[in-house]
Amino acid sequence: MTTFAKPPAPSTPAKKKLGAHWLYLAVIVAVVAGTAVGLIFGKNASGLAIIGTAFVNLIKMMIGPIIFCTIVLGIGSVRKASQVGRVGGIALAYFLIMSTFALALGLLVGNLIHPGDGLKAAAATAKYTVPPTTGSGNFLIDIIPTTLFSALTFGSVLQALFVALLVGFAVQSMGTKGEPILNGIAILQKLVFKILAGLMWLAPIGAFGAIAGVVGSAGWSAIAALGMLVGVFYATCAVFVFVILGTLLRITTGFSIVKLLYYLRQEFLLIVATSSSETALPRLIAKMEHLGVSRPVVGIVVPTGYSFNLDGTAMYLTMASLFIGNALGTPLSLGEQLSLLVFMIVASKGAAGVTGAGLATLGGGLASHRPDLVPGVGLIVAIDRFMSEARALTNFSGNAVATLVIGGWVKEIDRDQVNRVLDRQDPFDDSDMLDEHKSHQ
Repeated sequence: MTTFAKPPAPSTPAKKKLGAHWLYLAVIVAVVAGTAVGLIFGKNASGLAIIGTAFVNLIKMMIGPIIFCTIVLGIGSVRKASQVGRVGGIALAYFLIMSTFALALGLLVGNLIHPGDGLKAAAATAKYTVPPTTGSGNFLIDIIPTTLFSALTFGSVLQALFVALLVGFAVQSMGTKGEPILNGIAILQKLVFKILAGLMWLAPIGAFGAIAGVVGSAGWSAIAALGMLVGVFYATCAVFVFVILGTLLRITTGFSIVKLLYYLRQEFLLIVATSSSETALPRLIAKMEHLGVSRPVVGIVVPTGYSFNLDGTAMYLTMASLFIGNALGTPLSLGEQLSLLVFMIVASKGAAGVTGAGLATLGGGLASHRPDLVPGVGLIVAIDRFMSEARALTNFSGNAVATLVIGGWVKEIDRDQVNRVLDRQDPFDDSDMLDEHKSHQ
């Protein structure tokens, strides 16, 4: 008897997840609607600022776990990177120097432009409640938590950072026996970021309340002040990429920053769509290898740079902190700025490539130095999504430049191949790259 094979059942198309671009569009609509409500209803709309405050509190809830997980895993990454010898050491030194330089540049521009002054009217009418301090006022005493775990529940941000450093170095000293602990913390970090990603879908609601309250209190001056901060930040990022990074790349390797950025143009579009440089990580690795940088150098520099080389985020943290201080009428002193800079060098590692983590790190930095300014983070909520584009693009550019620069220093690049690729004589094969990564999904 002849048998016939049954035709395969039609596969049910998988439900598409809402893309990050929908969140971006929702924030735009919310900001426009909030601005209109603030202008129409004036002072009566100022009460909507409580919505933005609620969203900020949700983000603050994630600060301790984010800092703990990323610092512990970051120390583990340093140990792994150092095992590969000179490349790891040079890369870490380079990242530390560039991140510090970016933070200092943010402070410099913030002090020259004085962003946020136009919001002093809103600060005068707003009623912010400063949480009572329970510390002794002694830094050495206050940084030590009651127990090892209380820093993540009832402690300050500095206590969470202190415990994270202790745990990180302890796990590092355990060698291979500490790997299960690092794997467990890595899973916990994924959970924390998953929760944070879910909370970010409330950003349109938070942005609506924040911008409506601010504009209702200060009117057009609020729009001008917020727009000024976004414009100055984008300009600062552009100067950093084209002038600072471009000059560094030209001096150390002789290559053009413009040609490099053109070579990575598709990755930039992907980053703009998602507001996260992490989405372009696999393509950056493949493209830098095709460019002519040796695989070991790419494998060390790019992943490590995604945690330790966050130039755009560094500038954002310092400029936003100055903006909030000016807006609330209590600017940060020079000593507080320098102290905040040192804190951000470490804490900024908690904002690696994840949308929303930069806002949490900003709140953490202010909480550790000027708790009275933490409510002012609500002023940033409305424009944080727009600034995240520049942060991600700058972070990505910095890591691409770092890969070429460090590859040149250790003489692990094929200069003829780099010239061919940058001159468009050897284009990158997108189809092969996509097929390769598709098989691993």
